[in-house]
Amino acid sequence: MNNSKVWYITGSSQGLGLTLVKKLLENDYRVAATSRNAQALKKAVGVVDTGSFLPLAVDLNNVDSIDDSIQQTLAAFGQIDVVVNNAGYGMAGTVEEITEQEIRNIFDVNVMATIDVIKSVLPVMRKQRSGYIINIGSVAGFAGAPGWAVYSATKAAVAAFTEVLALDVKEFGIKVSVVEPSGFRTGFLTKNSLSYTESRIDGYKAVKDTQRRYLAGDGKQPGDPEKASAIFIELAESEQPPLHLYLGEDAYNRASGKLAAMTSELQEWKATTISADYK
Repeated sequence: MNNSKVWYITGSSQGLGLTLVKKLLENDYRVAATSRNAQALKKAVGVVDTGSFLPLAVDLNNVDSIDDSIQQTLAAFGQIDVVVNNAGYGMAGTVEEITEQEIRNIFDVNVMATIDVIKSVLPVMRKQRSGYIINIGSVAGFAGAPGWAVYSATKAAVAAFTEVLALDVKEFGIKVSVVEPSGFRTGFLTKNSLSYTESRIDGYKAVKDTQRRYLAGDGKQPGDPEKASAIFIELAESEQPPLHLYLGEDAYNRASGKLAAMTSELQEWKATTISADYK
């Protein structure tokens, strides 16, 4: 284990980000962690060793704020080896009833902030000729559920962005993964992490039934944040980390089911697909 590495983690004041920060510090890594409130973050982490922990107040919708946090990390630790784009939140509701501004807001946090952090850190990693970027996606970005269309769209964007980014930066020795969990016991379904619009429109039975089931499962999700954090550390130590890593049995089942359905459909429509070319 190379615990001389410096980690930079967004969305660190709660949930999976907070669990990961604590586990890294327990294992003597140096960690720069971002939140909207640095004091609240410091209190949540509960450590005072400023030699290994740098709490940063960052507005992820402000590029200058992101750039400044990267420079502060370099000033404190001299390098950035692993970036975890963890900041984000969920959104449940019908497309008809979620406002346009709410949709723009979640894309700003879940997608644009991820891209902006990477844009800011890539010059550092290119100069180092090394680095590892972990983007937190979701199984919902590949195999979504009724009522989560907008959220799924943001995570699908993160996955597609990650896939091509990995091709772009491979020559610089930079590795990239998208981690796509199913339900983890992180507070994701609480009011601080979920934008929920209750449907008032008649119908939408699948949406309403799914939302009730998901909300009833808060605090009972099978995913263990401690185990996920340990896996992240393993990924960072791996010579060849996966491009996609689904976390949780439900994630595996949903992704494998979707792949099987896509393969079947692709074959069924093969003749039509290839008939579109010039002959």
